[in-house]
Amino acid sequence: MGLDEWLAFGAVMVLVAIVAVRLSYRLGLPSLLAYLGLGLLLGESGPIGIQFDDAQLAQTLGLTALVIILIEGGLTTNWRHVRGGVPAALSLAIVGTSLSIVIVAAATHYLLGADWRIALLLGAVLAPTDSAAVFSVLRRLPLPPRLAGMLEAESGFNDAPVVILVVMLSSVEHDATGPGELFGVLFYELIVGGLVGLAIGWAGARVLRGVALPASGLYPLAVMSLGFAAYGGATMLHASGFLACYLGALVLGNSKLPHRPATLGFAEGVAWLAQIGLFIMLGLLASPSELPGQLVFGVVAGLILSFVARPLSVLVATTGFGVSWREKAFLSWAGLRGAVPIIFATVPMTEHVAGADALFSAVFIIVVIFTMMQGPTLPFLAKLLKITDEAHATDLGVEAAPLEELKADLLQVKIPDDSKLSGVEVFELRLPKGAQITMVLRETVGAGHLVEKHSFVPGDHTVLQGGDQLLVVTTAEDRDEAERRLRAVSRRGKLAGWFGERGD
Repeated sequence: MGLDEWLAFGAVMVLVAIVAVRLSYRLGLPSLLAYLGLGLLLGESGPIGIQFDDAQLAQTLGLTALVIILIEGGLTTNWRHVRGGVPAALSLAIVGTSLSIVIVAAATHYLLGADWRIALLLGAVLAPTDSAAVFSVLRRLPLPPRLAGMLEAESGFNDAPVVILVVMLSSVEHDATGPGELFGVLFYELIVGGLVGLAIGWAGARVLRGVALPASGLYPLAVMSLGFAAYGGATMLHASGFLACYLGALVLGNSKLPHRPATLGFAEGVAWLAQIGLFIMLGLLASPSELPGQLVFGVVAGLILSFVARPLSVLVATTGFGVSWREKAFLSWAGLRGAVPIIFATVPMTEHVAGADALFSAVFIIVVIFTMMQGPTLPFLAKLLKITDEAHATDLGVEAAPLEELKADLLQVKIPDDSKLSGVEVFELRLPKGAQITMVLRETVGAGHLVEKHSFVPGDHTVLQGGDQLLVVTTAEDRDEAERRLRAVSRRGKLAGWFGERGD
C-alpha cells in the first residue's frame, strides 16, 4: 500500500478501536483486549495478513508508548488521594514485586521444568501491574481514595525496577552479575531517576506558572515535553527513565498549571492513541500458530501468579501499613496485567535469549486469559468485600488562565452533579474579598426536551446547581484560598468549616 492507503487504513483502525473502547467499557474489560484481538485479526493469520516480526522495533515503540501512558497516569493522579497509600504502594512495588518474581520463578522451574533463566524472566515480566489497565478499570470504581491510590501508585512505581532486572537477565553477561551489584544498580537507578523526575517537574511547574504563552495549545505540548525530558535526562544518567517521567508528571499534574483541564484532556487523548497503537502492534507481533503450544504452560503459570504469588506478595508487602484483610483481598485480585508484561517480553527476543519466542507467547496467553477473568469481576468483588465508597464526592474541575498584567487568575469551575455546592447561594460561599463569581453557564431543558445553555451574571442570592460552570476572577494572592473554599463547600456543604473541612 502507498502512503495515502496507509493513512486511510490507519484512520479506520483508530475509529474501530474507539468503538471497541465503548464495547469493552460496557463489559467491564480493559480495552487492551479489543486492541490485541484487532492486532491478531490484522496479522499474519488474519484476512489482511500483515507481516510484522520486528521485535526490536516493537520494543522501541512499546517503550515509547509506555512513557506516554506513564506521563498521562502521573498527570491525572490526584496526589491528595494517593499520598496516604504511597508507603504501601512503594512496598508493593519493591517487596511485593521481588517476592512475586521468586515465587513464579521457583514454581515454573520445579513444576513446569523451565530453566532458571527463563523462569526468572517469566517471573520478572509478569511481576509489574499494568498502568494502562489499572487506570482504565479502577477509575470507574468508587473506591476509597487510599485504596485506589495504592493501586495507581503501585502501577506507576513498579515498572522501573522490573525493567532493570529484565534487561540484566536478558544480557549475555547476566551470569557475572552478583546480588550485591544488582542491588547497587537498582538503588542508583531508582534514587537518581526519582530525583531527576521531581526536579524537572518542580522546575517545569514554576516556569509554566510564571510565563504567559501566546496560545493555550502550547501548554499541553510543554507539559508532555517536560515528561519526556525527565525520561531522557534520567536515562542519560543511566538512571530509571520510567520512574523519572512518572514522578515528573505527578508533580506537574498536581501543580496549579494554566489551562490544566485542557492539558489533561490532551494527555489523555495522546495516551489513548499510544494504547491503541501499542496493543494493535503487540497483537501483530504475536504468532497465533505458536500460541496453542504454550497454552498449558501459560495457564498454569497464570494460576500460580494470580492465586499464589500475587496474594502472598500483597500479604507480605502490606503488613504494617494498616491495610485491612478486605483491602488485601481486593489488592490481590486487582493486580491487572496488560501491555507492560508483553513489552518486557520483547527484551529477551531482541537479545536472542534461547526460548524467548515461547516466553512471549506464554506471556501473551496469560495477559489475555487472566485479564478477561479479573477485569469484569472487580466491581462485583469490591461490593462483595464492602469496600466501595459511593458517597465520595467528585472533585471540582478547575481550569485556570493567568492574567499576568492584572496579577490575577481566571478560574473556570465545573460543579459535579453530586457536589454539595448544589443548592448553595453565592453569598453563602464566603469567598475571599479578592475573588468574585462573574458568570454562570447553566444547562436547561427547553421545548422538545432539547438541552439549552445560557449564561448570566449571578447575584448574591443566586442558587448554584449541579452541572453549572462558574467563571471566577480572583487576585493572584487570593486564588489558593478561593479554590480551597470552593472545594470545601463541594465536599461538605456551606457549613464545611464546622466539620473541619478546609478544602486542602
